[in-house]
Amino acid sequence: MEINADFERAAAVQTAKLDWVPSPMAGVDRRMLDRIGAEVARATSIVRYAKGSAFPEHTHSGGEEFIVLEGVFQDEHGDYPAGTYVRNPVGTHHVPGSEPGCTIFVKLWQFDPEDQEQLSVDLNNASLMPDPSTPGISRHVLAARDYEHVSLERWEPKTSFPLVHNAGLEMLVLEGEINCGGTRYGLHDWLRIPADETVQITSGKEGARLWIKRGHLGEIRVPTKVA
Repeated sequence: MEINADFERAAAVQTAKLDWVPSPMAGVDRRMLDRIGAEVARATSIVRYAKGSAFPEHTHSGGEEFIVLEGVFQDEHGDYPAGTYVRNPVGTHHVPGSEPGCTIFVKLWQFDPEDQEQLSVDLNNASLMPDPSTPGISRHVLAARDYEHVSLERWEPKTSFPLVHNAGLEMLVLEGEINCGGTRYGLHDWLRIPADETVQITSGKEGARLWIKRGHLGEIRVPTKVA
């Protein structure tokens, strides 16, 4: 399966317009944003767990990161309420599920195997610092690596700024809305910008809260065996 699999092309998805696709596990559905592979895949998705649903125990052979968008995500390590950002590196394993139900934004098979830091961050209480080089934008760095830089950003109302990175970037709208290329993107919409392509982003009248990952599209990692 290939969805938005040409990483030299921009991709932008108004996620509410996508159908929910059932996963192999009852009660777990997905909106697929980009994907190379079937059940073992390099994937970016929004996943919805119905009340009481779960996946069986599995190992993250390519690593995993996710943001809890709604509800409470759970595994044997604890409960992760809406607004939690989690990084599970290559080799970690768990039994994911949700008794109350939840929705998460999740990325699979996109970790450098040498990046072994496991962490969770409460985005609701993250301290954002103004960036003097980008007026109107405040930022909290979630992960700074040689191969990627991940941040939570607050854009004040009507802030306009060009975004570009020599190894690409992507973003998820967590609150508010943005305008890109004449199209408005709101809650949980997703954009991916290829290497060296510049886009002008303008926040809406109430501003925007964005999750932005930069520099990770220079090398596209996929499972050894794409199933």
